[in-house]
Amino acid sequence: MEKLKSKEYEELLEPLEEQLVSMARWAKATGARICVIFEGRDTAGKGGVIRAVSQRLNPRQCRIVALSKPSDAESTQWYFQRYVSHLPSAGEIVLLDRSWYNRAGVEKVMGFASDEQVASFLHDTPRFERMLVDDGILLFKYWLTTDQAQQEERLAERLDDPLKRWKLSPIDLAAREKYAAYTAAREAMLAATHTDWAPWTLVDFNDQKRGRLTLIRDLLDRLPDTHVEPEPLDFPALGSEPQEENYTVLQPIAGYPVD
Repeated sequence: MEKLKSKEYEELLEPLEEQLVSMARWAKATGARICVIFEGRDTAGKGGVIRAVSQRLNPRQCRIVALSKPSDAESTQWYFQRYVSHLPSAGEIVLLDRSWYNRAGVEKVMGFASDEQVASFLHDTPRFERMLVDDGILLFKYWLTTDQAQQEERLAERLDDPLKRWKLSPIDLAAREKYAAYTAAREAMLAATHTDWAPWTLVDFNDQKRGRLTLIRDLLDRLPDTHVEPEPLDFPALGSEPQEENYTVLQPIAGYPVD
């Protein structure tokens, strides 16, 4: 299938953005708590789809959580502890750019967690997520799938692009030699944590634009009717313009586009 062109993608995304705004208005009106997990291999497209979901939403209501490696203190805590503080409150939407599933993926494959720790995680996670769902959190888990050849192409693009080099880490590059190990870790994770109350949804992200549209459409379809009429706003008359103070105003640089 031919990859989706940018213009067509933007046209298809626009009505979904309107529905996402409606979703956020519904969450605020009802006090719903929405938590969406985005997982996948490096370069799968997690950042792009998170931006697509959040870019039209109020950042005070829709929070993106992308945690760095645990601190020394966090390493001594109950494993799920540092994630709990980031869970949504009433009316909030939390988008997890990676999540507690780090333990079943990179930590397992790269040897940052022992076999016992990984086994404990796979045993405990369904019970942890059951508590979240039973407490009323709307939990959605997405795994972004991509072929090895596509991943290699994207890694090479990041390596050659100075604006994307920051996305590469030594762990990302070392992971290239462990592709099969990551696959085995993912299959074990899916088998242990795909439950009736918190199922995984796998989305084809070989074409990232199509993948974003597919994921957003699925997320919206799995929510209840989110239509809430916007609150009416009074538009007061414009006040008189105050006298300008004697401040220096930077002027547009010659040759730059001016709105």
